[in-house]
Amino acid sequence: MSRPAQSSSSVEPGAVEYPPTGRNPVAGNPMLAKMEKEAEQNQPGSGSLYAGPPAPPPPPGAYAQATGAAQAAAVRGGTGAPPASAGVRRMTMDDVIVKTGIVFVILVAAAVVGWNLGGAMTLVAFGSALVAFVLALVISFKKSSSPLLVILYSVFEGLFLGGISRWYQAYGESQGNGNLVLQAVGATLVVFAVMLVVYKTGLVKVTQRTTKIFMVMLFSYMIIGLISLVAALFGVGGGWGFYGVGGIGIIISLLAVGLAAFSLV
Repeated sequence: MSRPAQSSSSVEPGAVEYPPTGRNPVAGNPMLAKMEKEAEQNQPGSGSLYAGPPAPPPPPGAYAQATGAAQAAAVRGGTGAPPASAGVRRMTMDDVIVKTGIVFVILVAAAVVGWNLGGAMTLVAFGSALVAFVLALVISFKKSSSPLLVILYSVFEGLFLGGISRWYQAYGESQGNGNLVLQAVGATLVVFAVMLVVYKTGLVKVTQRTTKIFMVMLFSYMIIGLISLVAALFGVGGGWGFYGVGGIGIIISLLAVGLAAFSLV
């Protein structure tokens, strides 16, 4: 009587066999792939989370060591990574809201100062705009976040917004529209609320491709704005540059609103 056929492969204790397809499921799961990478980095010589080809039997005494290592890995979360420090925790949405609120309060306070600068308003406003622009580039391309740079950016951005808003308010009053700044602030808040809803509902997906497209459009608009500023100095558009040239001004303004809205996401 023939003996039943036995499987030619054996699985080590604690390992998981490949599925019937023979395909390693780690390849299709980013989270499992990350866990496997961390395990390999923190436990030299350890294999995949999923058992590969059958391994030869361990020498005497090695099984107890392997079992102890597996139990230690299980205590650390199963990834082989060291336990997280007690003083480190993940940032929550509440943290984001609180930090955003603090930065916004700083910006508003600086804007009030910029609004009341009087004769030095123009010089301080445009100087602050230049400093804020440089800080924005540094913050964007810096590998790690810097709370100090963010606060400094909020201060200079607030000075610029306060000064330029005061100038537009004076211009609006001279043209019979004393609510020009109020209308602009109201429109900004509406756009912010709409984009927040769009983002929370998932109607807009931020991917690496859309981010690259946005950056190209943003720098293109910056170049258009600089050319328009030079044109305004020569009286184009009644001193408003391209923004004062009929349909072109409307198109550029809509593009600016769209870029500003997408930047909130």
